[in-house]
Amino acid sequence: MKPNFSLRLRIFNLNCWGIPYLSKHRANRMRRLGDFLNQESFDLALLEEVWSEQDFQYLRQKLSPTYPAAHHFRSGIIGSGLCVFSKHPIQELTQHIYTLNGYPYMIHHGDWFSGKAVGLLVLHLSGMVLNAYVTHLHAEYNRRKDIYLAHRVAQAWELAQFIHHTSKKADVVLLCGDLNMHPEDLGCCLLKEWTGLHDAYLETRDFKGSEEGNTMVPKNCYVSQQELKPFPFGVRIDYVLYKAVSGFYISCKSLETTTGFDPHSGTPLSDHEALMATLFVRHSPPQQNPSSTHGPAERSPLMCVLKEAWTELGLGMAQARWWATFASYVIGLGLLLLALLCVLAAGGGAGEAAILLWTPSVGLVLWAGAFYLFHVQEVNGLYRAQAELQHVLGRAREAQDLGPEPQPALLLGQQEGDRTKEQ
Repeated sequence: MKPNFSLRLRIFNLNCWGIPYLSKHRANRMRRLGDFLNQESFDLALLEEVWSEQDFQYLRQKLSPTYPAAHHFRSGIIGSGLCVFSKHPIQELTQHIYTLNGYPYMIHHGDWFSGKAVGLLVLHLSGMVLNAYVTHLHAEYNRRKDIYLAHRVAQAWELAQFIHHTSKKADVVLLCGDLNMHPEDLGCCLLKEWTGLHDAYLETRDFKGSEEGNTMVPKNCYVSQQELKPFPFGVRIDYVLYKAVSGFYISCKSLETTTGFDPHSGTPLSDHEALMATLFVRHSPPQQNPSSTHGPAERSPLMCVLKEAWTELGLGMAQARWWATFASYVIGLGLLLLALLCVLAAGGGAGEAAILLWTPSVGLVLWAGAFYLFHVQEVNGLYRAQAELQHVLGRAREAQDLGPEPQPALLLGQQEGDRTKEQ
């Protein structure tokens, strides 16, 4: 690689809102999206909410002359909705499905059925290794009473850990996607502090688009105006994040968003606004690289975020345990009822009534059993994330010589030992 190495990367990201039978004008929007991507010829197009296999195959065929490499990340029951289109050959591919992703009985929200995940593709560009990640985290349906906050924080931590473990050989790291978090939200801060990723909107000197870089805006005809009522200018929940490791420097020359409508057809491409970033990568001495990460023990803002995340996961775990306990009581009552019905049926005194009540009683026990098992799994998932955070906090305190951290019931020290040493 030449000493004066320089590389320009043009990146496109969009949550496509491609829910079959529910999303308005889906086929028309996919057609216009394909035309736009071919016209602009980005290096990478990373998309979320492409739920239909038919839509992906349509885009793949339409974009193949410009983007010969493509992949659809499949997971869950209806799919992750994540897909990528690349002008350059994809060397490696993998994905990670988040442990926690909402509740199966919240059918009207649907996140649990989608199998939210993070997809990774590795590109080799002029001798430089680029790790590009695309993800979609759990939605926030009620900001005042967010029952999914602990799940989203756990997902942010899993995402940060996945990036940390899979990017050790990368020269440049890129993360795009719908994080469903405002910039100041706990999960967003946790992700950026732990990974050292930079926000393109905050870093660029040339921004064009919606006010404050918002990616859901009231001007968009597909957006629920009621949901955005507390936010007159909209919200910023979609991101382009990046960093370079020692020996490289990366900067965002320009960032542009759509602004709620298509200048040609009038209707937007999605209920979200697209992000279009132009990044420049060049050689830089290690000491001049602002993206090089120091050990987490050296960064006090990270310590504060880790503590807050640990607390939030603890609150979520307490709530999950309450529901598991409630379900166990229902199971016990249901079994007692079934035993009583058996006695009545055997005695013949109220045999017909016992038989009529038998089926709903069995259904109650089965439903409560499934409810119990799910929330036990939720407790374990939250505990795992909290234990990892606890171990990081403990090691960071040791490094800062601030005294021992109070120990929880159990620690997953074995799992985190190598990670802390490597940092």
